[in-house]
Amino acid sequence: MCFGFNAPGALRRSLEEKGVDRRGFLKGAMAAGVGVGLAGMGATAAVAAPAAKAAGRAVPPGLISIQLYTLRSIMRGDGVDATLASLANFGYTKVELAGHYGRTAESLRSTLDSLGITPSSSHDGISLTPAALETKIANAVTLGQTHINVPYLVSSSADDWRRWADQMNAEAAVARAAGLKYGYHNHAHEFTTDLGGGLTPWEIFTSNLDPDLVHLEVDLYWAVRGGVEVGAADPIQFAIDTILEAPQKVLQYHVKDRAVEGDFADLGTGMIDFARVFKAHTPKEFIVENDQPDVTPLQTAQVGYDYLRALRF
Repeated sequence: MCFGFNAPGALRRSLEEKGVDRRGFLKGAMAAGVGVGLAGMGATAAVAAPAAKAAGRAVPPGLISIQLYTLRSIMRGDGVDATLASLANFGYTKVELAGHYGRTAESLRSTLDSLGITPSSSHDGISLTPAALETKIANAVTLGQTHINVPYLVSSSADDWRRWADQMNAEAAVARAAGLKYGYHNHAHEFTTDLGGGLTPWEIFTSNLDPDLVHLEVDLYWAVRGGVEVGAADPIQFAIDTILEAPQKVLQYHVKDRAVEGDFADLGTGMIDFARVFKAHTPKEFIVENDQPDVTPLQTAQVGYDYLRALRF
């Protein structure tokens, strides 16, 4: 991410590439009374993600979080404190960690506490040793987390997925004893990888992960993309069916938008009908994410928070 450029121009190009009319985009933002500053770039223009107009339920602000992987390019050195302070100013009271950014769990907890932010969740890989599991859980407890999630596993071997399911069940039992919920975060390959005879990793996991111990953190971008890649007539319905048919509880969403051509998109500029998904199943936590922020990570964060606050479903 390059910060020495014309932000309004970059935003205009980004919206044009996604087929979004910038004038209508800004008009909708003004009508909703939602202004998003181009944070960190000295710009005076204001934009906001469009949101559904229909009456319905709102996403409570206390259930909105953000995966800090979205902000990884600025989560270094002094930028950590400044970034977290910006998130607090946007309205975030929760974050999902992707590492500790060179700090101890105690130090990071102190910084977050001072800003009124709770690290409710984290992404931590499956543990390689019992000692690694002990450290992972101890850090999560120190930070005051309620959830811990395995972010990524990949293999073309069905035996690997069965072995991982068994290990995750064992880790989840230890986590529960420490007061933590333990989950798995999907990508698209769990739906599209043929392990033989049409068997997929998702089928193995949902059949073998103990629903009393392991929950799911469904990444909506990747679930929709999985639907696209398997040729589903309605990829959004594919994602909804994936959520509703899983034996495990879906406690968290990664709320990540998808451009029509398949790219990541800031919330409200893509093709995913989040109101439709949320109406079908409402999770306990809505976690904003964009793997490749459209303009800057901070703008993605603010657009995401404001979009969810304005959305009705």
